[in-house]
Amino acid sequence: MKSKKKKRQDDFQKVKLKVGKKKPVSDNATNTNFRTRGINLPEQLRRDSSGPTTHRQLGINELLSQLHHYNANVKHSALLGLKELLSTNPSLLEQHLSRLLSEVAAVFTDKDGNVRVAATRLLRFIAQCVPAERVVPFFPLLSAHLSCAMTHIEAGIQEDAMNILDVLLEHYPALLASRPAVLLTNFLELISHKQNTGGAKKAQEGKARTWALSVNPGRAVTSQQWRLSVLLRLGSFLQAVVDERPMEEGDTSALNKGVFGAAKEGKISTQYLTWEDLSCSKTKVKVYENSGAKPTPHSTFRLRPELDQGSAVDEGLGSAEAVQNFAATLVPLLLEVWVEASTTDGHQNNTEGTHLLTPDAMSVLFQVLSILQQLRKIAPEQENQDALDAWFRKEYLGEFKQHFMKNFPYDVRDTPKHKKKVDLKRSKQTAVIPTKTVEPLALNIKLCQVMVAVGNKKGLKGESDEDWLKPLRTFVRDTLANSVKLSYRQLDMLLGTVGKMVLTQRSKTVTEDLLAAVYVYYKQKNLPLQTRSLLLLFYNKLYMQDQGHPHIARSKVLGRWLASLPLQLSQLGHRNPTLSALLIDSIQVAASRRNKDLLSSLQTHACSLYDPQEGVVVLLPSESQQRLVQLLYFLPEMSRSLLANLSRCCTAGRISAGLAATLIRMVHLRSPLSSWSVGNEEAALQDVDYISFLFSSLMGFSSESLALLQEEEDEEDAMSASPLSPIHLYFSSLEQFTHHWDVVEEVCHCLEKLGSKSQCFDIMQNGICKYLIKLMVVPDSMAAGLLRATSRLLDLSVLPLEPVLRFLSACCLSLLTLLVTLQQEAPADTNHKREAIWGACVTALSTVPRLLRMVLQSLRVGDLSEEELPQLGHILSLLLQHTPLHNHLLANAALLQEIIQQLTRYSRGATREQWLRDLLYCYSVTVAHSSSAHRGNLGFRDMYLV
Repeated sequence: MKSKKKKRQDDFQKVKLKVGKKKPVSDNATNTNFRTRGINLPEQLRRDSSGPTTHRQLGINELLSQLHHYNANVKHSALLGLKELLSTNPSLLEQHLSRLLSEVAAVFTDKDGNVRVAATRLLRFIAQCVPAERVVPFFPLLSAHLSCAMTHIEAGIQEDAMNILDVLLEHYPALLASRPAVLLTNFLELISHKQNTGGAKKAQEGKARTWALSVNPGRAVTSQQWRLSVLLRLGSFLQAVVDERPMEEGDTSALNKGVFGAAKEGKISTQYLTWEDLSCSKTKVKVYENSGAKPTPHSTFRLRPELDQGSAVDEGLGSAEAVQNFAATLVPLLLEVWVEASTTDGHQNNTEGTHLLTPDAMSVLFQVLSILQQLRKIAPEQENQDALDAWFRKEYLGEFKQHFMKNFPYDVRDTPKHKKKVDLKRSKQTAVIPTKTVEPLALNIKLCQVMVAVGNKKGLKGESDEDWLKPLRTFVRDTLANSVKLSYRQLDMLLGTVGKMVLTQRSKTVTEDLLAAVYVYYKQKNLPLQTRSLLLLFYNKLYMQDQGHPHIARSKVLGRWLASLPLQLSQLGHRNPTLSALLIDSIQVAASRRNKDLLSSLQTHACSLYDPQEGVVVLLPSESQQRLVQLLYFLPEMSRSLLANLSRCCTAGRISAGLAATLIRMVHLRSPLSSWSVGNEEAALQDVDYISFLFSSLMGFSSESLALLQEEEDEEDAMSASPLSPIHLYFSSLEQFTHHWDVVEEVCHCLEKLGSKSQCFDIMQNGICKYLIKLMVVPDSMAAGLLRATSRLLDLSVLPLEPVLRFLSACCLSLLTLLVTLQQEAPADTNHKREAIWGACVTALSTVPRLLRMVLQSLRVGDLSEEELPQLGHILSLLLQHTPLHNHLLANAALLQEIIQQLTRYSRGATREQWLRDLLYCYSVTVAHSSSAHRGNLGFRDMYLV
C-alpha cells in the first residue's frame, strides 16, 4: 500500500532544481520565436472626399454630429471647427443652413458656458453672411430656443441669452420684432415675477400690480446691473418694433422722425416697392381697383395674404389696447427700478446733492425714459399715440413728476476711483453688461422729451402744467442759446421738444422764447451739413404748421429767419448743393404763401442770385435751377438790372435751352402785356423793360461780348469778309448755336402773342439801325436769329427800312456762303445747324419784300476770285431748287440771267464745268421754261452750247 502511494503523482508537484542542470520549460511559457506582418487599411487613412474639411480632417457632417456629444469639450471643439470650416468655405452655408441653425440653436441652453459662448460667436458669423430673407423659414426655431434660454432656471444661461439677443437685434431686427408677444413676456420674467393679488379687494383696484421685481442672489452681478442689461435689450427690441411696424396710408412719421413727431397731412409721394421689403412687412400698401381714389368696398384683391400683413404684430402690440395693457404692467416696474436705483445711489439723506447721480443710476434712468418713449411710438396711428399720451398723463403724471422732475436737471457725481485687484473670473462673468456711458445732457434731453409728450394742450380742461413745464423750457432755452456743443441726435431730440412745446402750449411768449434760442444756435458758424439741414427742416416744418396756429404765423423770429434765407443762399453758392436745395425749398414754401419778409429779402438779393456768372442759378444742379426759375413768379418787382441778368442767363448757355425757355415764359407771365393774371396782382415789370428783355435775348450776345468780337481778329473762329460774304461772320459752336436757336424760337413765340406784329417789327428794326448796322463781326447764330425773327414778325403793312434791308441782305448772303462751306468741309453732326441756317435764309428771302433782289444786286461776279465762283454757283443752284422762291426769282429773272451770263463768261476751265452745268440746268428748269420770251430762250441755249 505504501509503495502505491509513492507511485501516485500528486497535483502541483514541486520541481526540484539541481545545480548544473537545465531549468525545465514551464507549461504556460510563451514561445517568442514568431514573425509579424502589418495590415494596411487604406480606407481608414483616406480623407473625406464628400466635402471640405478642417485642419483636423473633419467634415461638416461629423462636426454637426459632435454637437450631440455628452462631453462639453467635444461640443466646444465642434463649434470652433464649424466656424473654421464656414469661414474658409462660405458655400457650405447655402447648402447646410437649415441644419446649422437648428443644431447651433439647440446648444443655446447647454450647461457649459464655453459651449454657449462658442455658439454665440458662430451665430454671429452666420448672421453676418446670411441675409434676413434666407433666415425667414428657420427663424421660428431660433426664436423658440431663444425663449427657452431667456426663461431658463440657470442664471448663466439667461445672461448668455442676452448676447444671443444682441446678435439677432443687430442682424435680424425685423424678424425678431414680427412676433413680440412671447419675447415681451420673457423680458418681464427676467427682472420680475408674478405675485398673488392678495384677494378680491386688490384685484378690484385700478392699479393692482401683478408683477414685482425679483432678486436672484446667485447671480454674478448685482440686481441693478442685471436689470440695466435687460432694460438695454428691451429698449432695443421696442425700437425694432417701432421701426418695423407697418406704415399707414399718409403716415410719413418715419421720414420726418425727430423734428416734430407729427405727420404731414395730405402729402402724396411716390413709393418704390420691392418684393423683399413687402415680404418682411416693412411697408403696408393698399391696392385700388381701376386706379380709384378710394378703395372699392367689394374688392377681394390683395397684394399678399392677410396673415402676412400684420397678424403677428396684432398678436403682441398691434393695437392701442394691447400697448396700453403692456404699459400698465411695465411702467410700474420701470418706476420701481428707478426708485431702487436712486435709493441705492445714497443721496436720499443729502438734500444738497440730490440732482447728482452716479453713472450707474444715470444709465438706469436713461433706459427707463427710453422705454417710456418707445412705448408711445409703438401705437400704430397718430390718434392712438395721442390717446396713449392722455392715458399716461391720467395714470402716471403724478408719479412722473415725483420721481423724475423733483431733482431736474440731473448731473453726474464725481466718485473717486479706487484701485482694486482684478478678478478675471468675475470680470468674465460680468461681461454680459454692455458698458455704455450716459452723458447728463443726453439724460436731461430724454427727460424733456418724455415729460413734454404727456403735457396737457393749452385750451383743454385740466390742471395747469406751468409749474413743471417751466424748468423744462428753461433747460431747453439755455442749452440752445448758450451754444452748447450738441451731437446730431441730441439736437434732433431738442428740436422735437421745442416743436412739441410750441404746438401744444399755443403761447406767443413761449414760442418767441424758444424760437429765439433755436435761431441763436442756427446762426453759429461752421456747423456741419447734417446739423444745418436739421435746423432748416425744423424751421420749414414749423412754418408749414402755421395754419391754425396764429402764434406761429406772427412769430418775429420766424420772419427774421425767412428774411435771411436769400442772403444765405447767395453766400453759399455751389459749395454745398444739398444745403442749397433745402434753402430753396424753404424759400419756395414761404414765397408761395406770400410772406412779406421773405419776398422783400428775395427782391433785394435777386440780382446776386440770378447773376449770369456767379449766381446760384447757373452754378447749382439742374433741379435747383428749375426751382429758382419758378421763384421768379413770386417776385414783387423785376428791376432792369435783374432783367439784364436774366437775359444773359438765357443766352450764355449756363442753363439748358428748355430752362431758358421756361424763364422767358415766366417773365412773360409777369409782364403787363400778358393776358393772364391772378386777382389784383400788379405786373412785376413795365412793358418797355419786357420788350427790351425779349430783344436782348433775341440777340444772344451782350454789348460787351459784341465789343470784344470787334476787337479780336481770329481767322480760325471767323470767316473773313469778302465780296461773297459782306459780313465778317463769327463761328459759334454747335452747342451754342443750337441753344441760341431754341431761345430765338421762344422769344418769337412770346412776341407773336403780343398782338401787334407791326409794332414789334418796328421796334426790332429800330434796334438794328441803332446797334447792329455798325458791327463788322457778327456771330452766325445772331444773324440766323435775326432772319428768323424778321420772317415771323414782318407784317405786309410795314416796309423795312433801307439800312435794315442792306444789313439783312448782307447777313443772308454771308450765311448762304457759310452754308456752302459747311456742306463741303463740316462733318455730319452739323446737319442741324445747316438746316437752321438754310430755313432762316429761304424763309426771309420769300417773306421780306425786296430782300432777294437786294441780295442779287449785291453780287459782283467780277470781284470774285476763282475759288469763290463755284460757291456762288452752288448758292444760286440751291435757290433755284427751292420751290417757294420760284415766283420771286421770276420777278428778278433779268438780274438772275445777267449774273449767270457773267459766271459763264468768267468760268473758263474743265474743273468748273460740272457746277456750271448744274447751275444752267436748274435755271432752265425754273426760269427758262416759264418765260414767255422765246428769244431769251434761244439766247440762253446758244450761251449754254458755247
